[in-house]
Amino acid sequence: MRTADGFIPGVPGMVMIAMAYIICHGATIWVIAPVQHFFWESASVFASLAYLPHGVRVLSVWLMGWRAILPLVLGAVLANLIFTGADIRDLMQNRMWISILTSTFATYLAFELLRVFGVFAYAGSGRRMNWRQLLLAGLLASVFNSMGQTLVFSGIVDPSSQIGEVAAYMVGDILGQVVLMMVLMLIFRALRSPIRRS
Repeated sequence: MRTADGFIPGVPGMVMIAMAYIICHGATIWVIAPVQHFFWESASVFASLAYLPHGVRVLSVWLMGWRAILPLVLGAVLANLIFTGADIRDLMQNRMWISILTSTFATYLAFELLRVFGVFAYAGSGRRMNWRQLLLAGLLASVFNSMGQTLVFSGIVDPSSQIGEVAAYMVGDILGQVVLMMVLMLIFRALRSPIRRS
């Protein structure tokens, strides 16, 4: 599978993916989580209402396919070690690592399922980004991720609130992807605009 034009493949591309994941995870923890807690004190510690790393997962798998799995897992592990407090890690009872694998493979599974049904949502050389396909892949990935995370944390999350947890994961994933894609769209537009000389 070829990557989209302009993206650096190989080790530099993998480093970029891992770093993007760490940065977006940090932005979610430092910016989005405090705002979420301010307006919704009873919000789950497991789900964010705008989880930016989901967008990184979707765009990375879109660009690199299965080769994005390793840097995504590495980025997620490092991000959780950097930003997740010991109390939350203790609460997760070492299920964090299964959770990371679940979310990463859920994204790859979504793209592969679309491919099986005749929708090639991956990037290719010279192909432009298809926002609808990316959103569809992100939605499917979020469904798989939500169900998987509910199973992973089934012994921790109160069964009566599992439907709310699934909804929170899905909303957070999709909003995070949309926000990240909008930011990238604005960045790309700014990079394409001609430099005005004074």
